[in-house]
Amino acid sequence: MSDYAVVNPATGETVKTYPTITDEQLAAAIAAADETHRGWSRSSTVEQRAALIRRVGELHLERREELAEIIVREMGKPIEQALSEVDFSADIYAYYADNAADLMKDESIALLSGEGSALIRRSSLGVLLGVMPWNFPYYQVARFAGPNLVVGNTILLKHAEQCPESAAAIELIFRDAGFPAGAYVNVYASHEQIATVIADKRVHGVSLTGSERAGAAIAAIAGRHLKKVVLELGGSDPFILLSTDDLDATVDAAVAARLDNNGQACNAAKRFIVVDELYQPFLDKFTAAISSVEPGDPMKEGTSLGPLSSAKATATLAEQVERAVAQGATLVSGGTVDGNFYASTVLTDVKPGSDAYHEEFFGPVAQVFRVADESEAVHLANDTPFGLGSYVFTTDEAQALRVADGIEAGMVFVNVVGADGAELPFGGVKRSGSGRELGRFGADEFVNKKMIRIGG
Repeated sequence: MSDYAVVNPATGETVKTYPTITDEQLAAAIAAADETHRGWSRSSTVEQRAALIRRVGELHLERREELAEIIVREMGKPIEQALSEVDFSADIYAYYADNAADLMKDESIALLSGEGSALIRRSSLGVLLGVMPWNFPYYQVARFAGPNLVVGNTILLKHAEQCPESAAAIELIFRDAGFPAGAYVNVYASHEQIATVIADKRVHGVSLTGSERAGAAIAAIAGRHLKKVVLELGGSDPFILLSTDDLDATVDAAVAARLDNNGQACNAAKRFIVVDELYQPFLDKFTAAISSVEPGDPMKEGTSLGPLSSAKATATLAEQVERAVAQGATLVSGGTVDGNFYASTVLTDVKPGSDAYHEEFFGPVAQVFRVADESEAVHLANDTPFGLGSYVFTTDEAQALRVADGIEAGMVFVNVVGADGAELPFGGVKRSGSGRELGRFGADEFVNKKMIRIGG
């Protein structure tokens, strides 16, 4: 039986299975991507590639309902959030189409001595492998494929095993947009086959979004073969509340930051760190608000919390919560399971040294901590192996910038949640990975920044 299958997490029904690619088909896919890079990529202009990427974005919008329904079936995202993901993906493609020429333009270098001039000229590297996760099936692909195809790289895309239908839909969009065969190739590859792809001398880099375990495995293989990697891994993002002039609005933001995508986002707020004087009022209001969001049918409008993505994901989260309580945490609310529907859950009294203190909870589980002051809040926020995103809520502008400087993370959002943008770089530090996606930095990861020095 193939590892690739659409299994509806809301019902448990296996909708369709897809065959894993054969070794011969995989070899042909690598060859096609390499040939297209040697031909089309080098002969096309950045304006021509930008026009094709723009059409990819337009096709996402034209097919948005169909695309959204696919990922509801695949991983249980509520339909309104699925539609928003398709729209955001279209925005990313449009951003790179609009800015392609500027992102690829020559960059002059001021010489310290000597006559003449020098410049940096950007060009593609070649075939790239993307290994993408299930939690944002279109968005994750857009932020990898959009900038790299504009640059002129060609793409082999290995999607998550539970997202074969969306993977096929994305490949069809690139084909219908006018990209030549070999520019974007979907491969239903096994983990063993992925090692073969990375080792191939025609493949020049790999980008992975996934777990720490997957990142370590991919980085080890890439390191042996001297291939560049971009890794976006897990996160246990802090939400620091130091002061507020509207606690109800802050609570609403906290709930949204925890429950987006059924709580299954790497950069979701997961640890809520609240100063002493606001702790109990926040905990009371937050618990009431998050508990009122009940799991429902992800295909129905108005549903804010659907099922977890799979039976395995549900079992993992349930075991984490049970273990946290066994190790001393207090279960304030939630912790109940119905199929793959997991109730919104609040934990307090999570102590340093317990498993829960350093783990990522990938689902609608929030940990709430009490701290004495700003200094203790920053210390607790940084006392984690992760460093992806973070959230700071305060009415003191100077304090906001001071805390932002002190947080060990790749991203800090002040008094706002859900504010990601195509123009904003995305990525982390520590065990949350390395490299950046989106914005101009996302277009600069897999390029040859060639220095050209011209004499006087």
